Amino acid sequence: MAEEYVVQMKGITKVYPNGIAANQDVDFNVRKGEIHALMGENGAGKSTLMKMLFGLEQPTSGEIWVNGEKVNLSSPAVAISKGIGMVHQHFMLVPSLTVAENMVLGMVPKKSGLFIDQKKAVEITEEYSRKFNLEVDPNAKVMDIPVGMKQKVEILKALVRGAKILILDEPTAVLTTQETTELFRELVNLKNQGYTLIFISHKLNEIMEITDRMTILRGGKSMGVHETKDVTAEEISRLMVGRDVVLKVQKDKAQPGDEVLRVRDLEYVNEWGKKMLDKVSFSLRRGEILGIAGVEGNGQKELVDMLFHLNVPNAGTATVNGENILGVSQRKIREKGVSLVPEDRMLYGIAGAASIQENMIADRCGSKRLNKGPMFDMKSIHAEVDQLIQDYTVLCKSGSQRVDNLSGGNIQKVVVAREFSNNPCLIIADQPTRGIDVGATEFIRKKLVELSRAGVAVLLVSADLNEVMELSDSLMVMCGGRIAAYFEDTSELSDEVMGEYMLGLKRQTPEEVRRVCHE
Repeated sequence: MAEEYVVQMKGITKVYPNGIAANQDVDFNVRKGEIHALMGENGAGKSTLMKMLFGLEQPTSGEIWVNGEKVNLSSPAVAISKGIGMVHQHFMLVPSLTVAENMVLGMVPKKSGLFIDQKKAVEITEEYSRKFNLEVDPNAKVMDIPVGMKQKVEILKALVRGAKILILDEPTAVLTTQETTELFRELVNLKNQGYTLIFISHKLNEIMEITDRMTILRGGKSMGVHETKDVTAEEISRLMVGRDVVLKVQKDKAQPGDEVLRVRDLEYVNEWGKKMLDKVSFSLRRGEILGIAGVEGNGQKELVDMLFHLNVPNAGTATVNGENILGVSQRKIREKGVSLVPEDRMLYGIAGAASIQENMIADRCGSKRLNKGPMFDMKSIHAEVDQLIQDYTVLCKSGSQRVDNLSGGNIQKVVVAREFSNNPCLIIADQPTRGIDVGATEFIRKKLVELSRAGVAVLLVSADLNEVMELSDSLMVMCGGRIAAYFEDTSELSDEVMGEYMLGLKRQTPEEVRRVCHE
């Protein structure tokens, strides 16, 4: 019956001015007090559908009903007034403010003029923290709290503003197993109190564990609604992608060769005086994938920044095939055979306003094979780009299409095609499958294994514990800017053991950690 639904999106179609149809006649109905998964590949229309429910976008046609009332969600403020809250994948918090200040930002209480009533803000935070069993420190600055607590702050922010329907976009993307377990306990607690949760995730095991029902989108259309208990992970993948997906990574045992990357005693103190890298040392050899696991904010990002001249360390050395790469220009680092798949593809991986073709040849446009004297050899460029589009299955109209018109998964394939195809000796893959669908994820993981087995050294940084444990031949865990643990073989590792090292509950001895240097 219609009245059991707190959200009804009827016949929703969204066509953008460039002619791309993000959603086509989609029905999306959510019951009160359920956890409802919204699933699909990148570009399937999930984000667009939720942006319309939160008032960030307007449908081209169709109707939205909330609590039995037809509504016009013209802005997020209107959506919030109707009891809808959204917790975004990338946290919307101000790092320099306290938890309590973030909690009441844009709301009362104010003492006078622009100044926040700190005492009242702390009281509100503590009240909601207790009520929903979401433990946070109201006086801590957001920049100093762990990522799991930031997630709780985001959820509390929505609840403080009166949300009864919560949209959670990839809520576990950066959490450890323990933090995810705790979050799920809190989400079930919210559900039991009558709150309705819409859960967007690419992690099939999580969908199976926590959701009651799911709606699957493919190509902007609904593939139907399913009771979670009635479908398998393989069936979900097939509905999302339209074919069978290999969920397990297949790889032969590594046969490591000579040392490629050598890092010794790397140190870095950030602008706030916090030591982000503390005497980090390791080696990486030809033909192996060395994984780096850790809760975000424990030095992984800073390490990658040092190795690709996005920043300069305070001390230490790093060489590729015996040659220094610290403080050297990115062009020279690339000339030494280093490729980078950056953590943020939109910021560092592409030039959004440029074409697919321009993005794919950005690292090689000076090479002789693509030039005729002072002019580009357009015939050779077109041939190379067309081949890369084919090899990396980039879904596009042509190489001349603007890259930022593609879905997230296809943008990542453009980045990967460029970085994997220029004969690298070392690939630094930083969150290579973050926020992309199962089909693109499967493709990129296979390519990483294929290249490593062909002799490329791969440094894999990933917040996805399943990914880093499955893909890596050996693995190190970073915690507090140090290498907390090193595992020569990942085959016997469990999520729980990894989580203990990632959270700093356990730490190996310096002698055990030193094995990663292979000396």
